[in-house]
Amino acid sequence: MPPIPRQSSLRPESGQRPWQALVHEIIYEADTPAGKAFDVLLLILIIGSVAAVMLESVPSIGDRWGDELRVLEWVFTILFTIEYVLRLICVLKPMGYARSFFGIVDLLAIIPTYLTLLPIEQSLQAALVIRSLRLIRVFRIFKLAQYLTEADSLLIAMRAAAAKITVFLVIVTSVVLIMGSLMYIVEGDPNDPTNQFTSIPKGVYWAVVTMTTVGYGDVTPQTWLGQTLAAFSMIIGYSIIVVPTGIFSVEVIRAMDKSLSTRSCPSCSKYGHADDAKFCKHCGAPL
Repeated sequence: MPPIPRQSSLRPESGQRPWQALVHEIIYEADTPAGKAFDVLLLILIIGSVAAVMLESVPSIGDRWGDELRVLEWVFTILFTIEYVLRLICVLKPMGYARSFFGIVDLLAIIPTYLTLLPIEQSLQAALVIRSLRLIRVFRIFKLAQYLTEADSLLIAMRAAAAKITVFLVIVTSVVLIMGSLMYIVEGDPNDPTNQFTSIPKGVYWAVVTMTTVGYGDVTPQTWLGQTLAAFSMIIGYSIIVVPTGIFSVEVIRAMDKSLSTRSCPSCSKYGHADDAKFCKHCGAPL
C-alpha cells in the first residue's frame, strides 16, 4: 500500500541549518505537499523546455517564432540554474551531488544555453534535449509506492545481474565471431564479383544482424552451405535471446521484495532507503 504522507523531517542532528533542511525537503523529497508541488512544477518546466527546443528545430516554426522560443529557452535556463544552485547549497556534500548522475544531467541541462553566448559557429541548442533524462524524476511525483519500488528494483536488479550478463555477452560475442568467420570461409570467394562476404568483419556484422533477429537482408548467403549455416545461426539467436531475460527477471523479483521510500539523504542525496530506515545506507548520515 502507498506510504502515508509524513510530517516534516527536519532534524538538527543532520548538520543542516534550518533553512537548508527546509529547502532540502522541498527539492529532494516528495512526501510533503510542498515537495510534491515542486516536483510537479519541475516536471512541467522540463517538458516545456524540451518542447521549445524541439519546436525551434522545425523550420516553419523556427522561422516565425524563433526569437520567442529563444527567449523562452533563456527563461527555462535561468530557472534550472537557480534550481541547480539550490540543490548544491542545501546538501552537506555539494560535490557528492555534483558528481552524481542527476547532478551531471542537471549541469548539462544548463551549460549548452550559456555556451551559445560564445562565438561558436555550430549551434548547441540540440544538446538541450538531454533534459528529457530528468523526466526520470516522474517516479517521485505521483507518490505511488509501486513506481518508486519498480525504479529502484530495476537498478538493483541490473547491478545484481551484471556479472551474469557479462559472462553471457562474452559467450555471445564468441559465437558471433565464430559464425562470422565460418560464413566468410564458406561465402567469401574472392573471384566472385557478387560476393558479399568480403572480410571477416563483414561476416561478423552479418552474424550480429542474424543472431539478434534484426535481419536487414543487405548481406545474404548465396550457397546452400551458407544458407544452412544461416538457418543454424537464426535458431541459435532465438535460443539465446531468452537467457538475459530470465537472468534479469529473477533479479527483479528478488529486488521487489524490498520496501523503499522517497527519502533523500541530506548528505549524499541518494534515494532507495527502507521506510523505517534511520540512517543512510550509503554514507551513514541520519535521515
